[in-house]
Amino acid sequence: MPDWLSLYYRQPIEITHGEGRYVYDADGKRYLDFFGGILTTMTAHALPEVTKAVSEQAGRIIHSSTLYLNRPMVELAERVATLSGIPEARVFFTTSGTEANDTALLLATTYRRSNQILAMRNSYHGRSFSAVSITGNRSWSPTSLSPLQTLYVHGGVRSRGPYAQLSDAQFIEACVADLEDLLGQTGGRVAALIAEPVQGVGGFTSPPDGLYAAFREVLDRHGILWITDEVQTGWGRTGEHFWGWQAHAQNGPPDILTFAKGIGNGMSIGGVVARAEVMNCLDANSISTFGGSPITMAAGLANLNYLLEHDLQGNARRVGGLLLERLRAVTAGVPCVREVRGRGLMAAIELVKPGTDEAAPETAAAVLEAAREGGLLIGKGGGHNTAVLRIAPPLTLNVTEAEEGARILEKALRNAG
Repeated sequence: MPDWLSLYYRQPIEITHGEGRYVYDADGKRYLDFFGGILTTMTAHALPEVTKAVSEQAGRIIHSSTLYLNRPMVELAERVATLSGIPEARVFFTTSGTEANDTALLLATTYRRSNQILAMRNSYHGRSFSAVSITGNRSWSPTSLSPLQTLYVHGGVRSRGPYAQLSDAQFIEACVADLEDLLGQTGGRVAALIAEPVQGVGGFTSPPDGLYAAFREVLDRHGILWITDEVQTGWGRTGEHFWGWQAHAQNGPPDILTFAKGIGNGMSIGGVVARAEVMNCLDANSISTFGGSPITMAAGLANLNYLLEHDLQGNARRVGGLLLERLRAVTAGVPCVREVRGRGLMAAIELVKPGTDEAAPETAAAVLEAAREGGLLIGKGGGHNTAVLRIAPPLTLNVTEAEEGARILEKALRNAG
């Protein structure tokens, strides 16, 4: 393994199996999972419906590539195209969110004949050469070399930065003015704006609802495409909406939508949705060896069916709302907690050094360790000078488990802070 491979905990744990919202390590210790393999085990561990679909498909055929049709791929593409909200949608499956965003950049730059990309400050879009080059979070961008010319727009972080003290309406107005000014300085045709509706690795930050709709008015005047990165926000996780972009829907759907992670409930699925004119703009052959694999598509279909039939978006709204209330209650008076924020089952606790507004990464690491000792797995993240605990349980989380996780976190925070 390379030295730069990031592992959690001073003594990394080996996870051997899971069930529901719990996982077990090699020593037999049970943990309540509030991170889901980085928001990927979206529904539940060992979900019988998904396990059965994978097993049955594996007994027929596991792999064929996109050179051949397979029914699960076609059926899932039809479902995703309809759910996306994009008119005349076309779907291309990949194996990860990184690859999905890479494909979206290929489509946008080809369609617009430009290598200029607008991205948000504090953003993260994957670990490929092109995705790293548009990532606005320097902690995850190891090289300044890039095939793209990237310009960074303000607006992804509401509670920090030069516009933090403005009202929501003033914040949007200032960010739009910043975008207009930036476009006035570009030397050519910008291809697209790519944005996470809620920034994942950056610490679950988000702008006021309607920001990207306001941006869309400016983008449309210039013919610039809007790419929404729904790798972490898709499939109802925010509770309020099925897709994150729907909080900014006043001026219509995006031109391109990328997804991954949760749709496979742990299986390796990513994909791109785009209106036909954009998706079909490539003038060269292309395939995916593993994208659209029969076994992953079967898993995705089963998982999507379960999610819709059991209204997991509604559960994310109800239980997520309760969890956020409990987190705000248990962190009240904890000196190291600057902010509790989030939507649905996508919550964050930002930590600072007591009495200051300075990030406290050491405290975040200590809380991560203490939560693990208490039987809870969470994540961490944050962008420029921030330290954030990331909390994103499977969407089947129940009230009892939400209360259990909040109690463990309270003890971990009070011990560390």
